[in-house]
Amino acid sequence: MSPVLIVGAAVTVVVAAVRSTWSPCGWSMLSTITPLTERGRGHRFGATASWFVGGAVLGGALLGGVAAVLASLVDGSGASATVRLAIGGGAALAAALLDARHLGPTLPHHRRQVNEEWLDEFRPWVYAAGFGLQIGTGLSTYIMTGAVYLVIVLAALSGAATTAALLGTAFGLLRGLAVLTGRGNVDPARLAVFHRRFADLDEPVRRAVIAVLVAVGAGLLSGAAGLPTVVGVALPTGVLVVAAAAVGSRHYAAATSIRDNAPLSSATELARRTNEPTTA
Repeated sequence: MSPVLIVGAAVTVVVAAVRSTWSPCGWSMLSTITPLTERGRGHRFGATASWFVGGAVLGGALLGGVAAVLASLVDGSGASATVRLAIGGGAALAAALLDARHLGPTLPHHRRQVNEEWLDEFRPWVYAAGFGLQIGTGLSTYIMTGAVYLVIVLAALSGAATTAALLGTAFGLLRGLAVLTGRGNVDPARLAVFHRRFADLDEPVRRAVIAVLVAVGAGLLSGAAGLPTVVGVALPTGVLVVAAAAVGSRHYAAATSIRDNAPLSSATELARRTNEPTTA
């Protein structure tokens, strides 16, 4: 099993999960499952959020199961490590082009929302786990980045069913944990400020993900070309760290200077472009 491929896959899992939070469904969860909203329903945020994370982990495990089956097929094909790295590198660059809007169809894909009526019809553990399950799979609601597809490709190229399953599960876990970023939204004012800051980070995160995907592609291709392993491992990891630092700096700037006219949700802008509803 190539360490370059595993590192590239792990980095991709992180950026795929992070970028997916800016989907309309991700926005909805950060508005729907908060201390403020759960208190209004007579529920405890901690319990509801736990069910959401658990559902997301299960969704990620389902994604990992599919990837594990594909990994077994790849392992049985007898493809060499060089071929796998080359395919993975090409797929990563294709994902970067997709996110950069140079390769169609235009993101987001599969423009589907979870059913907001569940909030009134079911107990919190049902709607929270159900929402988490759908979001954790990565494919059943809005797909915001080609990195989601790349997670499956690289997990399959690992040729190891266990590794592929763990990568999928990790993706679901990270997606679920995103709901905890709203744990401080205990009143309407804090919720509004949170979403304005979050909106400010949408484009910086998209650009950072593109840079990381290019680095992953370059790292995998360097491995296929026989360059030292440290090159293929350090390149995507280093770019991920730099991108995270850049986005963090942008977040700090947004936190200290909030625009009064900033949108509360990117879902509204997306709906204006697509003429689609923005319900949760």
